[in-house]
Amino acid sequence: MNESDNDRQLEVEDQLAAEGLDPSDVALLDTLRAHYDEHDPVPDGLVERIQFHITLDALNTEVATLTQLDLATAGARSATTEAVRTITFTSDSLTTMVTVTPLGDGTVRIDGWAAPGAGIRVEVLLPDGPRTTYADEDGRFVFEGVPGGLAKFALYVPHDKDFLTILSPAIEL
Repeated sequence: MNESDNDRQLEVEDQLAAEGLDPSDVALLDTLRAHYDEHDPVPDGLVERIQFHITLDALNTEVATLTQLDLATAGARSATTEAVRTITFTSDSLTTMVTVTPLGDGTVRIDGWAAPGAGIRVEVLLPDGPRTTYADEDGRFVFEGVPGGLAKFALYVPHDKDFLTILSPAIEL
């Protein structure tokens, strides 16, 4: 299959995916469900165990609050610094400040500092998947060439024998 045929196939698949289910689709899915219910049923208690573990994970997650400071309103005079934004996230366990600098090609550089933050794992959560780095001994971290758009930060702080997860609200990069 050449590239043109592949593009047409993807176009057709996108159109089909955008359509709703018709009665024959629903009948096929019902048949599949009946097959799996009979031959490979969900084990008793599995759903409850999953819900329990999700609840436990939620107990180890803090949601940070957001404070944003744009340098344009902080007295910066250079036109190039007006696009730079500094954003601070705070939670009970951690304070994180990130500076978002546009790179001119649709991406941004993120310079961050977490306190206390030595050695913590930092992820920027993007629609196409997370990017991961680690803070240095001073709590500093950097992400280069991050695409613009919505993102969240997840910081994993060592806590006893596990990790406490700090999750930021979504921001526009």
